Amino acid sequence: MTRVLCVGTSDAFGSGGRRQSAYLVESPDGSMLLDCAATTLTGLEALGISRNTIDVIAVSHFHADHFAGVPQFLLATRFVDRRTRPLTVAGPPGVEERVRQAARAVGHPLDGEVEFPLRFHEFEAGREDKLGRLRLLPFATYHTPETSPHGLIVTAGGQRVAYSGDTGWFAELPAAVAGVDLFLCECTQEVTRYEYHLGFDELRAHHAEFECGRILLTHLGPQMRLRVSAEPFELVDDGMVIEL
Repeated sequence: MTRVLCVGTSDAFGSGGRRQSAYLVESPDGSMLLDCAATTLTGLEALGISRNTIDVIAVSHFHADHFAGVPQFLLATRFVDRRTRPLTVAGPPGVEERVRQAARAVGHPLDGEVEFPLRFHEFEAGREDKLGRLRLLPFATYHTPETSPHGLIVTAGGQRVAYSGDTGWFAELPAAVAGVDLFLCECTQEVTRYEYHLGFDELRAHHAEFECGRILLTHLGPQMRLRVSAEPFELVDDGMVIEL
């Protein structure tokens, strides 16, 4: 069985008191964390998830609310968990230097030998990579270009889970996620005002173009947090578990 645990589902500003972006895909093939914000370690602890069970951290893009937690995750694996299992950090080109820069900036540089096998993997839009027994297929999205924005499709346990990362509307989005079993789609805005994030009005207008399984809306901003329904879609919340 494959399941997805929503560790953090808010926008960049913690709207509604929720944690920032992080989604854990667990399966018999392994465990992949999609994004790792500064609030992610708190979320994993609160939800009873051991960091040692995570095989891959996949970073969608280089905004702080999506990858700023990676240095602290690595620090904890070394000095709290005493990890010995391999760990892969996958991301857009330059992911290793970005993580090392962030670690230096917060005062915990990743210098010296790491006690467990740590691998950084650069992915490429449109190329599916095998990471252990998990598969990761990134696709380009429409977000601030300097952050190297990507959506991610994970194949785990025979199921396919898509995650939009951050994006505004672009015509190729429905085709990029066609056929997946679950699509975690950002919906920061209720009414679209900022082009680099999706709005509920846009998604509802394009609903018929999506040919995939369940579509769950996440990365919810203040107005979306006030909604109790988002038909024809579903809303997520911190701690929600989706079994596939």
